[in-house]
This record gives sequence, structure tokens and C-alpha cells, in this order.
Amino acid sequence: MNLKLFGKQFIIFFVIFTVLLVPVQFGWEQFTNKRIFTGTESLAENIDYLVDKDGPYYDLFKNSKRINILVLGDNDKLTDTIMLASYDTENQRVDIISVPRDTYYPRSKYKSAAAQKINAVYQNGGAVGAAKAVSEVLMGIPINYYAVIEFSDVEAIVDEIGGVPMNIPNISNKGGMYYNDPYDTPPLKIAIPAGQQTLDGKHAVQFLRFRKGYPEGDIGRVKAQQEFIKSAMKQAIKSGLPGAVSLGLKTVDSDITLGMAAKIATKAVNLKSENMNTYLAPGGPKTVNGASYWFIDSKQVGALIEEIYADPDESSDEGNSGDNNKTESGS
Repeated sequence: MNLKLFGKQFIIFFVIFTVLLVPVQFGWEQFTNKRIFTGTESLAENIDYLVDKDGPYYDLFKNSKRINILVLGDNDKLTDTIMLASYDTENQRVDIISVPRDTYYPRSKYKSAAAQKINAVYQNGGAVGAAKAVSEVLMGIPINYYAVIEFSDVEAIVDEIGGVPMNIPNISNKGGMYYNDPYDTPPLKIAIPAGQQTLDGKHAVQFLRFRKGYPEGDIGRVKAQQEFIKSAMKQAIKSGLPGAVSLGLKTVDSDITLGMAAKIATKAVNLKSENMNTYLAPGGPKTVNGASYWFIDSKQVGALIEEIYADPDESSDEGNSGDNNKTESGS
């Protein structure tokens, strides 16, 4: 596993530093159209892919002032990290839906079992194809922008914000997170003791590379990423953003415009870390013809969409029954 592979797991920093902290209106016409990154595709030019006008929640989407960004981690053209980040510009809330890489997304044109997983769509369809797929499994949710990272200097970014506080669980034979693979590229050596601590860049990289030992398998890894995201966001807001933003700009393939990025400096202060929620796309695992997939539960996805898009002034303290696989939210 090289830096590109584990760097994909740190893509949320791009979202935090260059998108989610930028309150904007729902639409493209108000933005300066010049790109700040070197994206090769444009979702705005493929709007029919991104908004299902016949979907059951179209009116809810249309009347919202949210901006939705698809964040992809590219590992040799397989997007093994897929997150839909939704920023409520009016109420200053961030909701991040993680879509498991093994999500079943059948494509009759491709015959292999691996090609029926959503992480393979980018390989043939690029960012637009991936956005179409994610929008479909999430009930037609609109996607305004994409961001793809193939390489990220994780150590530098973590050290720039002063480290990331984490409570490391006991999930290896030695306790904490311990794993060695001298044949990996580069050689993998993970040694993080259990307990509350602040991970520097080196140990943050080890945390993100750790894959063995989660009781829930890859879903456990997704949840660990989300916990890291929330802690990193708090630390980033606390420590200040300029240095991390500068590093993030060097690693991104995106169609986000200069007009959006330019608003960060003046608007970031309005967003509080406790107003961020993370979710797992509702569903469950299933084996078909020897291949393991994550099957999305459309009914529960609908309930999740309604929860996320609900007007906070019209809803009481909701709590969560766990039916939509929501991970721990708030602080």
C-alpha cells in the first residue's frame, strides 16, 4: 500500500478546507467560473446526470440551500473511499454520507463481479459516472461538485494543524493498533498504543492505513475514518486553516470554482464542528455468486434524506433509532 492508497482516506481534509466551510447558494450562476483546481471534468456541464427531476425528493432538493460535493479517493481508478458531503449553507450544518465501496451497482455492460460494485464506476465513467451512480443510490440527491484525490501529503497536513486527537481502541493482538507487513510498498509498520492521544502526522498515517482487526470489517474502517474526520475538523477549525488549505490545493482534481473557494476566509467562522454529522448509507451485506456486496436499503435512505434535509426550526430534538446506520454525531 503506497501513499496514494492511504492518502485517499484523508480526502475529507479537502472537503473541510476548500468546500464545506464555504456558504454558497444552491446553483452555479453565482460563482466565479474559473477553476482553482485542475479538474478534467465538469458536473455542471452534465446536469441531467446529477438531478433526477422525477425523483420522489426533487422538490425537497430544489427548495434547499444546500451544496453537495462528491468526494472520491482514487486507488488505481477504483474509488475505495466515497463520501457525499452536504453543506447546509443556511443553517450552518454539515452532513457526510459514506457510501461503502462494495455497494451493489449493477452494470450489464460489464460482466465481472467486481464491476458491479460502485467503486468500479469511476474506472470507466470518470467523475461524472461516479456522481450519477452515487446520486442514484441516494434517491436522486443532487451533486454540485466533485473532488478526487490521488495523492495527499497526510503527514504534512496533520502536523500543520497540530495533530489529531483520537481514542485508539484495542483491536489487535497486542492491544491498540499494531501490524507489520515488510513486503508492502512502502513497508508497513503500525504501532499505536490504545488510549486517548493526539496523533502526529506519522501516526495519523498509520491509523489510516490500519485495516485488519475491525469486527465489522470494511464498515468498521469506514466508521473509524468518520471519527477521524470529526476530530480533524475540530482541530482544523481550532488551529486555523491557511497552511492546510495551501497543502490541499496541490493534491486535488476537482471542478470547484475559484468563486467558491474564495469565500472560505470570510465564511469559515460561521461553521461549528459540533454541527457536523456522519452517516453510513443504510443497507446491509449480502453475498451473491460468491461476491460480497453492500445492498442499499432505499426506504431507509429516503428516511435519511428526509432527516438531513429537514428544517431544524420545524423539527424537535430527534435522537436516532439507529435504523439508518447513522454514526455518532455532534461533538
